[in-house]
Amino acid sequence: MGRSGSSGRGSPRRRRFAKTRRGGITVLSVWPLSVYQSCDEILNDDEPWQQTKAEIEAKGVNCLALPLDVRQPEQPKAVVEQVIARFGAIDILINNASVWLKAPFLEITEAAWNTALSVNLSGPFLLSQAAAPYMLKQERGHIINITDLSAFQTWSGYAHHAASKAGGTVLLPDDVSEEKRQWAIENSLLKRVGSPQDVAKTLLFLTEMDFVTGAVYFVDGGRALV
Repeated sequence: MGRSGSSGRGSPRRRRFAKTRRGGITVLSVWPLSVYQSCDEILNDDEPWQQTKAEIEAKGVNCLALPLDVRQPEQPKAVVEQVIARFGAIDILINNASVWLKAPFLEITEAAWNTALSVNLSGPFLLSQAAAPYMLKQERGHIINITDLSAFQTWSGYAHHAASKAGGTVLLPDDVSEEKRQWAIENSLLKRVGSPQDVAKTLLFLTEMDFVTGAVYFVDGGRALV
C-alpha cells in the first residue's frame, strides 16, 4: 500500500478492504491527508500507517507500506514499481490522498494553489498513468478515485480545492465539529453522517463490477440531491 499521508479516517476502509479482498489481489491504496496537518508533518509521522499495517497483517494479509509524497512527480512511478517488484501485479489502485487548505479566493497563495493541484489532481493522474500499463498487460485492473462534492458545488474558501477535484464521493472527516456534523445530517436525505464503512462497501462493489467504467458514484446520503 502506498501512502501520501493519513489522518486515520481511511483506516477502517483499508481494514475492511483487506479483510474482504484476499487471495492474491494486490491493492495500492493512497491514503488521505489530514485537514489540519501539513503534508510534511504527516510524511514525518509513521506511527498511524505502521499501526494500520500491523492491523491488516493481523488479518493474514501480506501488506507493504510505503511513504509517498505525491507532490514529487517522480515518486508515484517509483512506488508502483516497488509494488510490482514485491507482488508481481497491481490489481486495484485507490487514489485516496487529499489535502484541504482553506483560504478566501483573493488570499490563496501560489504555494497553496500548487499544493492543492499536485496532491488532489496531479498525484492521482501520475499514479494512474504509472499503474495502467501493468493493468493492461494483466488484462485486468481497477482504478478508483475518492473525491468530494466540491467538484460539483460551490464551497466558500475552497476555490483551489474545488478546482483540483473531479468526480466524486464524499465522507466527512472523523474530527469535524459537532456543529458541522449536525449540519451534514440536516442536509442529508438519509439523516445520518457517512462512515468509512459506507465508502468501503462502494469500493468493494466497484472492484467486483467488471462492466462498470467511467462512472461517478455519490456516497453522501443524498446530500448532492438536496
